[in-house]
Amino acid sequence: MQRGQKMRQDPPRYSLGKDRAVKRPIVGLVCLVSVAACGGGGGGVSGPVGAACVESDRDAANPQLCACIQSVADATLSNSDQRRVATFFEDPERAQEIRASDTAFADAFWDRYLDFIGATRSACG
Repeated sequence: MQRGQKMRQDPPRYSLGKDRAVKRPIVGLVCLVSVAACGGGGGGVSGPVGAACVESDRDAANPQLCACIQSVADATLSNSDQRRVATFFEDPERAQEIRASDTAFADAFWDRYLDFIGATRSACG
């Protein structure tokens, strides 16, 4: 390096203190997106999980809760997983069939479904 030339610096790392980089886990993102969805809007619900929630005969189902659930589904599940989860509202036994299924596909789906349920409980109450 020549005299008078500035040394190139890397962009600053965001940190909470010395050597403690801020970690932003996906769950934090899910919660943020879900809280925004739960608190806003005109109550319209879109998406397969939200629509199935609204159409279900459950007493606790309301547009605000169903929109929150759909928001978490959007952040954590693929479209095909969302369609599958939507069927659970009408036919809860379908969930048990998948859980009992002894395939790698069913096991992987069930793990994603449990992650979705956990995130939904955290974000939507």
